[in-house]
Amino acid sequence: MHYRLLLAAVALLAPLFATAHTLAVDGDDPIIVTAYFEDRTQVEALAADYVPWRVVHEKGYLTIGVDAKGLERLEALGFRVELDERATARLRNQQTRLALTPSPQGNIPGFVCYRTVEETLSSAAAIAENFPDLAEWTPIGESWERETGQGGFEVSVLRLTNENIPGPKPKLFAMSAIHAREYATAELNTRFAEYLIDSYGVDADATWLLDAHEIHLVLQANPDGRKQAETGLVWRKNTNQNYCSPTSTARGADLNRNFEFLWGCCGGSSGNQCNETYRGPTPSSEPETQNIQNYLRTIFPDQRGDDIGDAAPADASGVFLDIHSFSELVLWPWGWGNADAPNGQALTTLGRKLAFFNGYEPDQATGLYITDGTTIDFAYGELGLAAYVYELGTEFFQECGVFENTILPDNLQSLLYAAKTARAPYLLPAGPEVIEVTVAQAVVEPGQPVDVSASMSDGRYNNSNGREPTQNIAAARAYVDVAPWEAGATPIALGALDGSFDEVTEDVNGLLPTGGLADGRHIVYVEGEDAAGNRGVVTAAFFYVLDPANAASLAGSVTAADSGLPLEATISTDGFSADTLGGNYDLALPAGDYTVSVSTVSDDYADPAPVDVSLAGGQTQQLDFVLEPFCTVFSDDVEGGNVGWTPDGRWAISPELANSPANAWSDSPGGDYSSNRSDSLTSPVFNLSAYDDVRLSWSQVCDTEATYDFCYVEVSTDGSTWSTLASFDGTANSFSQQQLDLPQLAGASQAQFRFRIDTDGFVSADGWHVDDVLLRAAGAGCDTDDTDSDGVPDAQDNCTLVANADQRDTDGDGFGNVCDADLNNNNIVNFQDFQIFRPRFNSNDEDADFDGDGVVDLDDFFILRDSFGQPPGPAGDLADGGVIGD
Repeated sequence: MHYRLLLAAVALLAPLFATAHTLAVDGDDPIIVTAYFEDRTQVEALAADYVPWRVVHEKGYLTIGVDAKGLERLEALGFRVELDERATARLRNQQTRLALTPSPQGNIPGFVCYRTVEETLSSAAAIAENFPDLAEWTPIGESWERETGQGGFEVSVLRLTNENIPGPKPKLFAMSAIHAREYATAELNTRFAEYLIDSYGVDADATWLLDAHEIHLVLQANPDGRKQAETGLVWRKNTNQNYCSPTSTARGADLNRNFEFLWGCCGGSSGNQCNETYRGPTPSSEPETQNIQNYLRTIFPDQRGDDIGDAAPADASGVFLDIHSFSELVLWPWGWGNADAPNGQALTTLGRKLAFFNGYEPDQATGLYITDGTTIDFAYGELGLAAYVYELGTEFFQECGVFENTILPDNLQSLLYAAKTARAPYLLPAGPEVIEVTVAQAVVEPGQPVDVSASMSDGRYNNSNGREPTQNIAAARAYVDVAPWEAGATPIALGALDGSFDEVTEDVNGLLPTGGLADGRHIVYVEGEDAAGNRGVVTAAFFYVLDPANAASLAGSVTAADSGLPLEATISTDGFSADTLGGNYDLALPAGDYTVSVSTVSDDYADPAPVDVSLAGGQTQQLDFVLEPFCTVFSDDVEGGNVGWTPDGRWAISPELANSPANAWSDSPGGDYSSNRSDSLTSPVFNLSAYDDVRLSWSQVCDTEATYDFCYVEVSTDGSTWSTLASFDGTANSFSQQQLDLPQLAGASQAQFRFRIDTDGFVSADGWHVDDVLLRAAGAGCDTDDTDSDGVPDAQDNCTLVANADQRDTDGDGFGNVCDADLNNNNIVNFQDFQIFRPRFNSNDEDADFDGDGVVDLDDFFILRDSFGQPPGPAGDLADGGVIGD
């Protein structure tokens, strides 16, 4: 199809692509197409100029975003091109969201889980400032714009290690966002840093990783380009105005084609300045590239010979990661040619292991197409590092729900494993992985043995692209305080729980002697060995040896604020925990400073804020907790009509599917949801200024097209800016109970939540059914009785507590109070009450007859109008105690 005809087709489909805007397509607008090929050489020729977003060689197609010139290029190379209507529509919708006003929390508009460049750099600087013994934030160069005096940013490294333990130490280097449009990458890298810092001293693995390793993180490798992408542009390169045109959105160099090693060698980059893969005029011409190359050379030795066939030593150390999106891949060198890298088998083994955690396809980089001048070819080719690219997720502008629920947890585990292998990445991945280590008693007295158990496996690889050989477990060993690689390490044999080592996966256990161990915290490392003699990475756990005479004791009670009765709860602090018995607890600890947290068993009470304590040895400190009960702020079983919701689109009360008979809210009553929608069911406004904890629960069926249509739960404190807290998609045909903590709404005077369904223009499904919505909170706002006898103790009860505050004008002063005007009982008088009031005008409806004269008329309207923005009770009366207008 000629590109102009294709663009015309896109324009005709524009009404299907968006809900709140019109899709405009011209010669420069990117559209997303599926391009079918018959020969791999077509892909290679295309990739030299334009970057395919996804390539499926076994089925002969790729996905790519192109402008008019790109379509011409596809046509010239013989591709059969089809418009991907769904993906194009989704991109348009995402770009529209990016044009929204930023949220109060900052972050990228419409994608509140992702920090902006400034926020990312600020977060890293704060880590270094708050944890100087564990973190260092160091500039390593400047972006192109900063170097040329046009604003821009410093490019910096966040280095994590325990500075009190000298090196040398093996190193993991991870960089992100070298391609600007790839939102999830920098956030994942930043969350990785925060996890390590937050877990140090609490989680044994995070602790030994920072004690024994250095973690070097470049969070924003291309900050100038990223600022362009934050506006909604699908920006890939840096912003160098010397290339293409100073004002073109195609300007800049592709930093991941600009590295020195075999730069421009092999048809894997472009010499056209306006193309996506423009490699720059010379090797490492860009300051951002120079920053990374120079820094890598300072922290890693050259471990590989100069000949292209030279392998790095099997015991070489160091791991290099370049985090990209998207395509759900883990890739390793070479990218410049199809030959295996000299360390190819070891690279493959670690790649399959990293891909086990995130479920991505593992492959040599040339499995997609030829590239040259890339980061991983430089890191391996020049320095001999085990080098990998992660391609996260399924979109550049990845939805926050997918990031939070899938990308983050899966890839965090993969990153942690990569860090564990940094000592010997070409050896350790072939050995058994110790999955979990537990100790039966976290605290023992001197001389009392520690019962340790672990699970290990030699088979946790992603075999979706070839199969990794595995062996039976042959041995398991534990080491106390001294790691296996350190001088003086003493192995303690662990036995197979089933009596013999004869399987790929084994559970093991044993007793660790504690004689001679000093009082305090100790660490046990567990490693496995397989039948081929491969030893794997270690996993660790903490335990404590405490002489009862020297131990500090933290004791106390947990009771309910409303009844004074004891509560069952778990007290936790820095790796220790104790359950209450009859509301009481007693926790033996070493002397030191602790942050104590309480987690209740009962869902009727809010967990209190953590408390900091300092404990002296041989002493007992009493620490009691009185827990606030949750009270109901809002409840709707959808059986009493609309109780203050604002539905838009097709949201309506429907009997077709309900959790509790006989009704529920549905976004599509009477049938499947229609395509291409973004419809919301918005709650009333709540004044939660007197509440500390807020919790939302509801029952739902969310039946949507997976990965394309989503059910979002969002919150707002101003009625205009919304933050996504949860997202759901996929097939569901029965109700499930959901619960969310809403700390964003605690203390807010104009708090709202909403259920928003967002769909594209294609497959429809049954949609979203919501029932039994309950908003609860804890705090001073709950300190009231149910004085209006509505079954719910809430702020509306203030109306019956105010002196002379009449529900209707019973005192004959001619005025009703603000409680009268709050027709939907949502604790504030606003436009929603006017909508309820309006159809009652010129009637004798007692609920809207605020002045008690027997008719709903203009006098009542004035009372309503003057009450706007007022909460019920005393706060709404500026004069003498409860009556608006006096």
